[in-house]
Order: sequence, then C-alpha cells, then structure tokens
Amino acid sequence: MAADTSKEELLQLIKRITFKISNLFHISSNNVDSQSIGAVAGLAIAIFFTWRLLRSPGESQRRQRKRQAATSSSPGVSTHSNASVVPSGVCSSSADSRAQNVVDEFFQPIKPTLGQIVRQRLNEGRKVTCRLLGVILEESSPEELQKQATVRPATLEVLLEITKFCDLYLMERVLDDESEKRVLVALEDAGVFTSGGLVKDKVLFCCTENGRSSFVRQLEPDWHIDSNPEIISQLARFIKYELHVSSFRTERTAANVFTAPSLEQFFGSI
Repeated sequence: MAADTSKEELLQLIKRITFKISNLFHISSNNVDSQSIGAVAGLAIAIFFTWRLLRSPGESQRRQRKRQAATSSSPGVSTHSNASVVPSGVCSSSADSRAQNVVDEFFQPIKPTLGQIVRQRLNEGRKVTCRLLGVILEESSPEELQKQATVRPATLEVLLEITKFCDLYLMERVLDDESEKRVLVALEDAGVFTSGGLVKDKVLFCCTENGRSSFVRQLEPDWHIDSNPEIISQLARFIKYELHVSSFRTERTAANVFTAPSLEQFFGSI
C-alpha cells in the first residue's frame, strides 16, 4: 500500500513539473538562452530532492511502527501508545505540500536583466542610429548646445547596454564647432567611450535636419531613435523599426514606429 501511495505521489509530482516546464519553455527555439538551459539542467536536481521528500514520511512511518512493536512487546507499556500514530493520509498530504513547495520555488520566474530586455526590445537588431538632443542629452535644441551639453543619467545605463551588442551611431545637428566639442566632452565624461562599444568617430554632426536623415539612410540601421516627428515620418518606409521619443502622447504613425516618453522607459519592462 505504501509503495502504491508513493508511486501515486511521484506521478502527481511529474505531472506538476511537466505542466510548469511547458509554460516555462513556451518560446521559439530561436529564443533559447542560458536561463532556459539552466532550468533544464536543474530539473533533475529538483526531481531528486522532491522524491526524497516524498519518501521520507514513509520511512519515518516504518521506523515509528518498529518502535511501537518493540514497545508493545515490553512489559508495563500502555496499549494506548497506538493513539499517537499519525494517520498515513496526513503524512501523505504533508509530503505532497512539501513537494509542491519545492517545485514552486524551483520554477519561480526570474527577472530578466537589462541586457536581456534591451536585446528583446530591439528584436535582436544589430545596428542602431540615435539622435542626441531630447534622447541622450538633457538639451532639446542646437541653441542650447552652444552653452552646455548634459548627458541624461537615467539614459546612460541603457545606452551602455546597447553599445555592448549593437553597432551604435549617435548624431546631431549643431550650429558651430564649439557645440561639437561640448557634446563629445559630455559623452566622454559620462563614460560612454570607455565601454569599448562606441568610439568618437561614430558620433556624427551635421548642420541641417535633412543631413541627419541622410546619415540614417546611408547607414541603413535596424533601428533609428529620434525625437523629431517629421524625421520619424520621413524614415518610416526606409527603416525596419523606429522609436519616437516624445513627452507627449502621440498616435502611432506606422506599424514599425514605437513611441515612448524616454529611452529608459521604452526599455523599462518587457
């Protein structure tokens, strides 16, 4: 009887694990990563420990029955000791609960890293062009760059993650050479060039908005990020994906155009 009960418990455990795995791996083969492989590798460990948990109550019962048999054969021992025996159904329920807890704990969802979110949001795009004003920099006009250039701290982390696996080009319209120097110094001070993914030669400057649009078309990126709605509209039919960074809620102009209040908010969650 005990063996049949253990087999039934193991069967129920396997069913629960199978159900959770089917949910965990409901992804395409192209998206299999180290997290998925780690889950498979750890599955055997989970089954081993949960099986040990299931077996332990039965072994405990057998030891208890042996002690009771030895006690009942000794003189002067009360026959009421059998009343302290825990019903097998209670032990089975306790084992089932512990096994369920182990399975639930093992399959707790793992929060993706920022790098994983960036890769998924960009749909594995490998080349990105991005405007500086209103996206990477606090300033929003070329006139402001004649006075100062300030990298947005909240955007910096996302920018560095993009440079790790994307060929990134930054570009902006400026009014003079001093503005160019100011922008490059601000980027350098923020540590953008120290990660190895971005070099100063990939920061491009022009004197007109059409010049920036021309840069993008020549580079043929997978993604272009801009805060100018006219540039976004002009490039929508040439670029695979675009991100329009705007503090105002706007209607989606095309299926391949996404909108977000800021770069970091676009990559804030899956």
